[in-house]
Formats: sequence, C-alpha cells, structure tokens
Amino acid sequence: MSHIEDTGKAELNHVDHAPSEDLLSGDDEARITKSVLWKLDTRMLPMLAVLFLFSFLDRTNIGNAKVLGLTTDLHLTGAQYANCLAIFFAFYIASEVPSNLVLKKISPRIWLGFLTAIWGVIGMCMGFARSYTGLMVVRAFLGTTEGGLLPGIVLFLSMMYKRSEIGFRLGLIYSSASLSGAFGGLLATGLYHIGPRGGLEGWRWILIIEGIMTVLVGLIAILVLPSTIDKARFFTPEERRVAASRLVADRPVGLTNTGEIVVLSEPFEWKRVWMGVFSVKTWLSALAYLAILTALYSFGLFVPTIVQGLGYTAVRAQLFSVPPYAVAAVLTVIAAYVSDRYKTRGPVMLAFLPISIVGYGIISHTTNLHVKYGALFLMAAGLYPSVPPVLVWVSGNTPNHWTRAVAIGLQLAVANCGGFPATFVYKSSESPVYKEAHTIVMGMLIAAWVLVAVKCAYLIYQNKQKEAGKREQFRGCGDDRDPEFKYII
Repeated sequence: MSHIEDTGKAELNHVDHAPSEDLLSGDDEARITKSVLWKLDTRMLPMLAVLFLFSFLDRTNIGNAKVLGLTTDLHLTGAQYANCLAIFFAFYIASEVPSNLVLKKISPRIWLGFLTAIWGVIGMCMGFARSYTGLMVVRAFLGTTEGGLLPGIVLFLSMMYKRSEIGFRLGLIYSSASLSGAFGGLLATGLYHIGPRGGLEGWRWILIIEGIMTVLVGLIAILVLPSTIDKARFFTPEERRVAASRLVADRPVGLTNTGEIVVLSEPFEWKRVWMGVFSVKTWLSALAYLAILTALYSFGLFVPTIVQGLGYTAVRAQLFSVPPYAVAAVLTVIAAYVSDRYKTRGPVMLAFLPISIVGYGIISHTTNLHVKYGALFLMAAGLYPSVPPVLVWVSGNTPNHWTRAVAIGLQLAVANCGGFPATFVYKSSESPVYKEAHTIVMGMLIAAWVLVAVKCAYLIYQNKQKEAGKREQFRGCGDDRDPEFKYII
C-alpha cells in the first residue's frame, strides 16, 4: 500500500476505516469474516447454481428432444437442426457485453432473476413450435435472454468476494452445468412419458415443463439474492462494514499523508472499455475458452445422439448419458478448490485439458462401443473442470469495474462463438461416429492448451517487470498496470 500525494492521475474516494482494522481484535475480525462468507455462500451460491443449471438445461434440452422425436415431428433436415442451434449462439453472443453494462445500473438480483424468468417463458414456447421457422424464432429469443446470465454471475461474484475467493465458488456454480447434463437426461426421460397427451408429443412436454420450472426459479432468485455488499439485508451493520473493507484490499488503494485509506473511484470512461477490448490477457483467455466451449457445447448437444449410436434406445440413451456428467461435476469442484487454495488458474487448466485431449483421441480412433463410452468420461472430466479457472482468470486480474465488465463480456462473447463449430462440425451424415468432428475438436483443445501456457508465461513476465520497478509510471493509475497489483497466474 503506497502513499498517495498527487491525485491527478485518478479521482479518489475516501473509505471509512473498517472495524476490522481499528476496533476489532484478530479473533473478532476472523469471526466476523467467517460469518460474512457463510452468509454470502448460503444466500448466493445455491441460487446462482440453480440459475446456471437451468440455463444449461434450457439451451441443451433440444438435444434430448431431438433423439425423442423433435426433428421427425417438425420434419427438420440435419442442416435445419444445425441452424436452430447456430441462431441461438448468434443472439446469445450479441447480448453478453450489453447485459453486463446494464447489470451495473440495475440490481444484479433483479436483472439476473428477470432474465431467467423471461427465457423460461420463451423456452416453454419452444414446446409449441410447429415448424422450422417457429423454432428458429424461439431459439433466437432464447439466446438473447440467456446470454447475460454467465457474464452477469461472474461480475456479480467479483462485486461480493475477494478475487482469491471466486474460483472455488464459481466452480461450485459451474458444477451445476455438468449436473444439468445428468439432471436433464433423467428429467427428459420422465417428462417424455407424459405424452402424447393434450395433443402434444412427449418431447414437447420436456420443453414446456422445464420452461415453467425456469420461470419459477427466476422469480425466486429476485427474492433470495442480495443486491450489493452495502445493501445486503442479511448483514448486520458490523458485518456490512467488514464485508466492504475486504473488497477494498483487492483494489488499487493507497494512503494519504494523514493515514487515510483512499481507493480509486470507478466512473464510466470509454478508455476503460477499450482497455478491456484490446487486452492481450483477455484475448488469450477468450480464444482458449472458445476452443473449450466448442468441445463442451458439442458434448452437451450431441452426447445423447452419441450414446444412442453406441446401440442404446432413445430413452436409455438419456440415462446412459448421466454418469459422465456426474464424474465431471465432482472433478469441477475439486479443480476449483485447488485453483483457489493455491491462487492459480492457468496451471489447473494445463493439468485437466490433456485428459479431454486423450478422450477425443480415443473416441475418434476406436470402433469398440465400450471403449467409446469410456472415452466420454475422459472428455467430460477434462472439459468441465477447465471452465471455472478460465472464467475467473480475467475477472481476478482486472480491478477496474468497467474494464472488468467489458473483459468478462467480451471473453464470453468470443468463447461462445464455439457454439458455431460445435453445431456445424458434428454433421448428421457422420452420425453416430463423428470421427472427423472429434479430431477437429481435439486439435482445438491442443491449441487451447498452448494459449493457456502462453498466457501463464506472459503474466509471470509482467509480475517480474513490476517487481523490478519497471512499471512505476503506472502507480495509482486505477487498473491492473499498477505495480502494487500482482497478477494471478
């Protein structure tokens, strides 16, 4: 923490001394901090995990519906089905950055809950689609509303936790994505047997019931989630002050000559937006994440078809798609815990990505059905645990709010372009073998591993430059260039 005499570089805000610094003993501070984290964890994480579970459920349930009759009843060709997937991703990507900028102006709990309820209604409408055109329109609206959730969750967590605490918690939330594959398969199997009833086929009831459930979840989120640290109703005044002071420690701060803590304010400035857009760190993560999401989306959208191709009936294919997801969920939590425990992101990804690479290598070169099914476990085991570290990597290394909001949204916008190759690489003519598609995805994951390694080397270099005193001209600048701010590798 440095003394600040010239405030010309950036506007400063005074921060009241928190009780944890002046009035509380070490034991009292630890006790209150523990209470703060417990309340945040129990009020936020379960609800955010459920929101994310339903977002993945509603975007991939079309894969379950496909093997249960959607393409047959709507007379869709393979290309038309792929177009329905692609249009979702196009609108999903376009909405991510704008949504994150809106979240700063509107209470996160209201914005995230509202988005969830709206896409629940839209997802329900998908069950009533009677044509290719109708399905395309619904998927476009679904992508527009779902696009803001994940970047919003990452930004929301960065507003409530220290950067060293976000990885594990995001891992817990993201594990619901892998659980959504398991839950979705089981739920689809049960809901399918409702039809034909009311003139609706079984696959339609999957979409309708899941849409209704999503609306209810969104409304509950508005009631349950806190708004911001200073407005969280479940904190006592003392806990609120301690919670706020913890976040100050994660931002570029200094001391005036009188000993007051000052923190750089964060007014909106276009230069902060451009810093997020043109950051090398953002693009290295975004391109690596694009490759990972290509694999992850293709896995979620096509695993029921792949499992069905192993010789199982449509209904049993739903059930046999569950175990790989369950294993991935456990490993995702473990990876996130290690990532936070040792304050490291890139090395965790470098350890897990090769597992998926091996899985894709096996499934693309074997004809043994049992070996192929085993390869699905490796594919999921390397993909899902790699996502939480890459998601929080940009957030934790970007202290300014507006730069962080743009960088998170941009990273996800670029990464979600992976939905396009995921959709078109897996051609219906290759089903259920997909040898060429698996090989392409494997190559992309190898590229992702290289990009992550390059970013690790770049951040290590930048930290050494700061330690050597070669970034002093940026002291007090209010962003990650400040020599007091050390990058998480």
